[in-house]
Amino acid sequence: MRAEDILARVDEQRLVGLAVDLVSIPSPTGDEQAMGERVREEFADMGLQVQWQEVEEGRPNVIGLWEGAGGGKSLMFNGHMDTSYSGREEWLAGIRGFQPDGFVQDGRVYGLGISNMKGALACYVEAVRALQDAGVRLRGEVMIAAVAGEIEKTQWHPDYVGREYRGYAAGSRFLVSHGGVTDMCILGEPTEQKIVLGHYGAIWMRISTSGPFIHTAFSEGRRGETSIVRMREVLDAVLEFAPEWEERTSYGGKPGIVNVGAINGGFPWRVSRTPHRTDLFVDFRVPPTMPMAEARAALGEFVRGLRDRFPDHGIESEIYVTAPGSEIAEDHPLVGAIDGAHAEVFGNKPERDTVRWFSDASALTRYGIETVNYGTSSGLPDPVLGENLEIDGLVKMARAYALVAQRICEAA
Repeated sequence: MRAEDILARVDEQRLVGLAVDLVSIPSPTGDEQAMGERVREEFADMGLQVQWQEVEEGRPNVIGLWEGAGGGKSLMFNGHMDTSYSGREEWLAGIRGFQPDGFVQDGRVYGLGISNMKGALACYVEAVRALQDAGVRLRGEVMIAAVAGEIEKTQWHPDYVGREYRGYAAGSRFLVSHGGVTDMCILGEPTEQKIVLGHYGAIWMRISTSGPFIHTAFSEGRRGETSIVRMREVLDAVLEFAPEWEERTSYGGKPGIVNVGAINGGFPWRVSRTPHRTDLFVDFRVPPTMPMAEARAALGEFVRGLRDRFPDHGIESEIYVTAPGSEIAEDHPLVGAIDGAHAEVFGNKPERDTVRWFSDASALTRYGIETVNYGTSSGLPDPVLGENLEIDGLVKMARAYALVAQRICEAA
């Protein structure tokens, strides 16, 4: 089967229609049920073997399996159904592209989740449909896995618990431990059509200070003892440490990242009292070349140094996320297959990249599934119109995915 025959089978109208449909189904982390039901219908209509995995109530993984003739490598297309937001956030009000209501305008599809990453899910489906319509029979099987809970969110006790906080590869971890394994995988995260050879992981840490619980009227001369004021010195120390960590965790020609993500302390409804504890939450990015245990030990040493430096501050710490990074070798057959398919569709080889964001490759590679992040993107969401993707980019990426599947799984 010639590549031209497969490429011609990618149907732009069908692809865009599905993308708009998927974007129009609300699916914030923890509420992926309706999206899963729609994907299940699509897989069944394609004649795929459908598997429904109940990650937890109201949160499925949906697998569509296109069985091969045998003797070829298997390929997974993996994409998360959950979106970064719900659209109900007040800072997103009035921005149409950040609402679960897809629309087409000026050659682009807009709507919450189109870039991250419902557009990729639509491309996976269209790629397989194109192969089917072209009469291709593959030796290896193709799996499309629509998973719950990928977004970088996690529970933190006692204040933030529940399924809406269970992200960070929750669905893909369930997937691979319940039969969803293949030889290789493509994650269509928005990579600007680049091949991401490696991405960082993360450690999330709470650092706390303590202080006396005092009524304002009796706090004269004791301001420096309060946990909030003590946290100021600790925050300064974290910011002093950040460049050292970022240099130590350089990877792929880029320095690491330290982000102060949140701070919590005191009683807004009763500021006539000093808080007994103030919490600082920090995101330390960790390269895939650094074991999590090594990173954890290094950060533990840093906290011990804080205690020595500020012995009266009652410093405590807690690591509550350890999410490893992922990488793949430049000479891996999947990278080569993407190179060839991309050149066929786009006219040139794709660029390489390493990124500091996290993906489900972290979970998949632990099960021996070599994974590449490779997807389309129109850049960062438009601050006025919101998330969007170029239709031309979606069509080309669906074509590239179809050719990759043909090359990896081999025509029978």
